[in-house]
Amino acid sequence: MRHFFTSMKTEQLFNLFKESTGVSTDSRTVGKGQIFFALWGDNYNGNKFASEALAHGAMCAVVDDPLFETENTILVDDCLFELQALASHYRKELNVPVIAITGTNGKTTTKELLAAILSKKFKIHFTQGNLNNHIGVPLTILSAPADTEMLIIEMGASHLSEIRTLCLIAKPDYGIITNIGTAHIEGFGSVEGVIKAKTELYEHLRRVNGIALYNDKDPLLTEKIYRIINRAVPFSDPTGIDLILEQMPSDINLRISITYLHLTYDLNTNLFGSYNFENVRAAVATGLFLGVEIQDIIETIEKYQPANNRSQIKNTKSNTLICDSYNANPTSMCLALESFSAIKAEHKMVILGDMLELGDKSEEEHLKVLNVVQSLNTEKVFLVGPLFHKTSSKSDFKAFDNVNKLMEFLKGEPLKGNTILIKGSRAIRLEKIYDLL
Repeated sequence: MRHFFTSMKTEQLFNLFKESTGVSTDSRTVGKGQIFFALWGDNYNGNKFASEALAHGAMCAVVDDPLFETENTILVDDCLFELQALASHYRKELNVPVIAITGTNGKTTTKELLAAILSKKFKIHFTQGNLNNHIGVPLTILSAPADTEMLIIEMGASHLSEIRTLCLIAKPDYGIITNIGTAHIEGFGSVEGVIKAKTELYEHLRRVNGIALYNDKDPLLTEKIYRIINRAVPFSDPTGIDLILEQMPSDINLRISITYLHLTYDLNTNLFGSYNFENVRAAVATGLFLGVEIQDIIETIEKYQPANNRSQIKNTKSNTLICDSYNANPTSMCLALESFSAIKAEHKMVILGDMLELGDKSEEEHLKVLNVVQSLNTEKVFLVGPLFHKTSSKSDFKAFDNVNKLMEFLKGEPLKGNTILIKGSRAIRLEKIYDLL
């Protein structure tokens, strides 16, 4: 038994996968009949949990340390490589179209909207939560049911070559870059590094003669399309018929006018922020390109409710909250502030958390955000996190070096009757204050 597992190749592992109930990388939640992959992390060695996974009902455990080899383990050279290889093999077996979505901002919202739209015509499987990295993408593919008709894969990256690797695994036929802004400078080294990293998706599509759907109102993306891509579809002309989207005046919720086939429709979304306009435009154009009717697209977007603290509007007993605390970078922060300044509301205030992974640009970028905030007409500004706390001396804003200190303050001085924009990087954990507002 052990010899058989030790000499097993990816194709043989795939045969075992077909008999399994799926794969897992967490020994605490592994399901009966699943294959457990003992991955490594900065603070853990998955090999140590192989026996626990087997005890919880795993069919077998894939390990890469001989010290943890037992009768029901598969010894490989590298567990992560085998997970990725298995996902790549399954993607070939599925033989369905794959749409990849990446970008500095908006990729998750675009993915969610597009998945809802395409579900009107196809059996869709798509990235759940934030499973968009070198582990999450393989897990997304391997969790796709055998009768899936189309895959939508979100791809995140914080270093060069990550998107290229994810494309080798997922092999997308279609690709969307939502935008290219300032994020993860620490990993990419420079803005030019961010551009090079994101356009690795375009490079892949060129090699496989795939199709890029792109925002033709974005000069940078348009330039890269003409330089790199063989086959491209602009958002303004996805079907050979002009598609015109225009933002309409509104209070908080984003409203859009859509003109297509000589008819004009009013689209009322549940999203906050003009920065979501281009996400909606990407989803509408891609849906039309892939054959979904315009009426179905509009109905789907109007029903869509944002989740996970992304552009969510929450009305509490005391305040109106605009919850956008899932992630933050200089581009998304400034766009959110601009959108907030444009809405009609009394007693506006902002609560901002640190933007992370900006390297030696960190202080400069936080100061830029403070300058933007100072130009806005807001009654109160609270800053949270050590980076904003450090730069707050350049302003008159109240600053807290962590979210717990802000929570203590709010318990003593509760806020009422405000419209509050809450924006910050996930690690700052601003969602902890929602129950106090």
